Amino acid sequence: MTSARRLLIDANATPFYHVINRCVRRAFLCGEDKLSGRSYEHRRGWIVDKIKALSAIFCIDICAYAVMSNHYHLVLKIDVDKAKSLTQKDIISRWCQITKGHAIATKYMNGDALIESERMLLDGLITQCHERLSSISWFMRCLNEDIARKANREDECKGAFWEGRFKSQALLDEQALLACMMYVDLNPIRAGIADSLQSSDFTSIQERINSLNTPNHPLTLPVPQTDSATNQAHILHKSLVQFDGAAHLNAQAGIPFHFADYLELIDWAGRAIHLDKKGYIDNQRPKLLHELGIAPDAWLTSAKEFHRQYSGISGRWDSMCAFKKQHNSGKWCKGKASSQALHP
Repeated sequence: MTSARRLLIDANATPFYHVINRCVRRAFLCGEDKLSGRSYEHRRGWIVDKIKALSAIFCIDICAYAVMSNHYHLVLKIDVDKAKSLTQKDIISRWCQITKGHAIATKYMNGDALIESERMLLDGLITQCHERLSSISWFMRCLNEDIARKANREDECKGAFWEGRFKSQALLDEQALLACMMYVDLNPIRAGIADSLQSSDFTSIQERINSLNTPNHPLTLPVPQTDSATNQAHILHKSLVQFDGAAHLNAQAGIPFHFADYLELIDWAGRAIHLDKKGYIDNQRPKLLHELGIAPDAWLTSAKEFHRQYSGISGRWDSMCAFKKQHNSGKWCKGKASSQALHP
């Protein structure tokens, strides 16, 4: 039986989460349908653009992503500090970029005087919107609804486009975050549709590598002027979460590794799991594996089977059990023996 999102997503336990969503009946999200000859490749750009735009509105950052033919993966980070720093006008302004807003909120933003009942209503609206701006459920709702409408309009059809609500995994420690990000970034190589990190289109690792050559790329994209009341001159696109090399995972820091070390590890793993090098393991263990005390064979298994190894949470065994107990979400934790090797 599935668990409620409130039992699986708790920013106080960890700000990092892995989410997955699939198309209904494994229909084409992107890619090319060989039976009909139709190409859906342009839809990959829809998703990347939308998650970057939503990240600039929500207090939710993008650590990693991979857009595949009938599903996508995201590794998200709830920015707790950013959410706490928002003023009432910030909250209303951000939420009005998602919805039409409320008449009372518009009145407040215009500087008009509010009577007591209006003030009480406004306080309730602000509290609700504030909670939603740091909610992964609302982030995913806005993403999936927009993509579904575009796809159905393009396909000239109606009905469900997504298989169901997104699946999520809480990433409780550094090893879980590292393993999950690498699992997501290596999706095209593991699926056999790319033979290198640079050719892994619509993945965060390709974007990070490309940005090394263009470090000052713009964060905003121009949009055509339409309705002056609702249109903005630019749509802000937020950059990926940075690697900060911190020693531990917490809500304030970025990704707690150095990018050079991550790049070394993912390049090593990508070559090891490539189809024409099945079972190959380089004798030279990457720096991160040595520092974390992780066995190479266990790491490669995780790179190929991370999503199947864990259910709604991933981390050290004691951390997973504590999370389950705290949220009353079951009496057992799902994990394989290899997870013990990843979490000494």
